Amino acid sequence: MTTTLIRPATPTGRERFLGEDELIVSKTDVEGRITYANKTFQKIAGYSEDELLGAPHNIVRHPDMPRCVFRLLWDTIGSGREIFAYVLNMAKTGDHYWVFAHVTPSFDASGRIVGYHSNRRAPERSAVKKAHELYQVILAEERKHQSPQRQVEAGLALVTKVLTDAKISYDEFVFSL
Repeated sequence: MTTTLIRPATPTGRERFLGEDELIVSKTDVEGRITYANKTFQKIAGYSEDELLGAPHNIVRHPDMPRCVFRLLWDTIGSGREIFAYVLNMAKTGDHYWVFAHVTPSFDASGRIVGYHSNRRAPERSAVKKAHELYQVILAEERKHQSPQRQVEAGLALVTKVLTDAKISYDEFVFSL
């Protein structure tokens, strides 16, 4: 089990791609620590199973991924609902890869959330382009602020405005890409 977080020093700018028939599967506990990582996850992220198990799932977080997207994700699954999202991840080498993620809470027999399950597949390239463009706008807004909390708040305010102006829900937006 991992006790130290391994992160690449800088993104390389090289992209890795999931095959159309590949599916990344992982499970975490309620704190976001990885409890299961399939071979596809290990391969694309470049980590061994020993490095992943027990590590926080954000071990693959790319610095160009807006903080507010993860707040939205955690708020949604923490409330017991599923979420779909386009996510830019970073491999151990610093290479990046895009996924279309479906994250769901896992419940015990009494209905209490005991962890989370995520399936990720290769996204449509047209959706990646649109998500990347939006994420760049959100990142620019987040980076105007010093504190991580204020960055999240500013990013969420921008996302809320975009969705309100478009008169669509987050789910409608994601599936429109």
